[in-house]
Amino acid sequence: MIVGQLVVLTGCLNSVKEIKPQGMINFTFFDTVSNIYSYAGDTKEVFTKNCEEVFEILNEYHQLFDVYHEYSGVNNLCTINKNAGGEAIVVDEKLIEFLLYTKEMYALTNGKANVMLGSVLRLWHTAREDASNNPEQAKIPEMDLLEEAIRHTSIDLLEIDKENNTVRITDPSALIDVGAIGKGYATEKVAQYLEQKGITSYVLNIGGNIRIIGTKVDGKGWNTGIKNPLNPETYAFYTNIADTSCVTSGDYERYFVADGKKYHHIIDSETLMPANYFSSITVITKDSGLADTLSTALFCMNYEDGLELVERLGNVEVLWIYSDGSQKTTDGMISIKQ
Repeated sequence: MIVGQLVVLTGCLNSVKEIKPQGMINFTFFDTVSNIYSYAGDTKEVFTKNCEEVFEILNEYHQLFDVYHEYSGVNNLCTINKNAGGEAIVVDEKLIEFLLYTKEMYALTNGKANVMLGSVLRLWHTAREDASNNPEQAKIPEMDLLEEAIRHTSIDLLEIDKENNTVRITDPSALIDVGAIGKGYATEKVAQYLEQKGITSYVLNIGGNIRIIGTKVDGKGWNTGIKNPLNPETYAFYTNIADTSCVTSGDYERYFVADGKKYHHIIDSETLMPANYFSSITVITKDSGLADTLSTALFCMNYEDGLELVERLGNVEVLWIYSDGSQKTTDGMISIKQ
């Protein structure tokens, strides 16, 4: 073991400075790289077996939540999108459970977390892909197309029949997109599985969504750095976390430039443009699905509305960072010196 080893965690939340873990493994799910770290002192054989089980869970949810690809023998979100306006599709019970959860998150966030925003997000995704392939011709979606797309985003267009395990999108122009919630939800399912096995002292970094299982063997948490959105090579805030999740949404990683202006990927459903309240938001709460949902929803709310929401929920801590670098936090978001 090497004291002071810096473990770099890719994504918006970026570092846990602690004793070197016994092992790590890389997965590629949800279009990002994921890592598992064990600080539990378990054997290589035990760690490998746990990682294999995590792989199976993540792979299943990755396939179920994929909106761009279908898989043999699986009716997933891509299947549902392709059949929008048609007959109900029989899906796995896990997908039913997840989609019911997304409706709960919609209500919880007053509609800011809306998985039916897919028709709008698809236009922005295409613009981002086109900009990547041909930067000189980069352009944002036409406003008339965005305004037409927003007409097909009601959460009520998603019909879920729990008894028969079927899902239907009633509008042929509507699309599901779970990019703001799916990864966090899958991360939490992994964490719950490991917790049920009695595992502790693990750090999951699923594409930048951090989920801490338990504490270090000495009962302490991990000192964790949150990236500075104005200079992502540095950190804007340090805190200590244990037995919780930590998720950051920011304007500095997924974006493109058109006519000299940067357009990031978090779209405000009211303006149909990238949200411009903050440069990043970090949410710390036990449930990674909730943290993932809130990090995006709060990014599309002003500070006052966001604070009212998290205070109503309880057990949620938030760091808001503005475009000028200034910060606001909930009372329980404790800064530590490095």
